[in-house]
Amino acid sequence: MKRAIFPGSFDPITLGHVDIIERGVTLFDELIIAIGVNADKKYMFSLEERQRFIEETFKHEPKIKVRTYSGLTVNFCKEQNAQFILRGLRNPADFEFEKAIAHTNRKLSEIETVFLLTSSGKSYISSSIVRDVIRNDGDYTGLVPDAVSI
Repeated sequence: MKRAIFPGSFDPITLGHVDIIERGVTLFDELIIAIGVNADKKYMFSLEERQRFIEETFKHEPKIKVRTYSGLTVNFCKEQNAQFILRGLRNPADFEFEKAIAHTNRKLSEIETVFLLTSSGKSYISSSIVRDVIRNDGDYTGLVPDAVSI
C-alpha cells in the first residue's frame, strides 16, 4: 500500500491545501492529513476545530484519514507506515524551504517527499493570509472550504 502523509498546522485549512489533497489522493492508496502540534505556537483555531474542518471537508473520501502528531514528521511517518510525504509548492520560496526539509528528511529516513505545484488560481492563498483576513473582519469564505466557519 502506498501511504503518504500531508503534514501541516492547517490553521485553518485553505483551498490551496484542498487543491493539493484532492490531487494528491489520486497518487496514493491512502493519504493521512497530519495536523502537527507545536506547544510553542499560538493557533487561531483549536486542534479540535482544525481537525473537524478537515474531517468535514473530506468526509466522503475514504482514502483520507486525519491524525494529529507532535515531534518529527519522519518519526510520525514511521509510526504510520507511510513511505511518502506530500507537500505543496506555491512559489520559488516554498521550493527552497521545502527542498531543505526534504533533504533533511531523506537523510534521517527512507521517506520520499513528493511535491505538487498548487494550481495557479490558488497559489496566493496561505493560512497566514486567511488568518489576517479573519482578524480584520474580511470575507474569507472564498479562501477556505465551506467547513471552515467562525
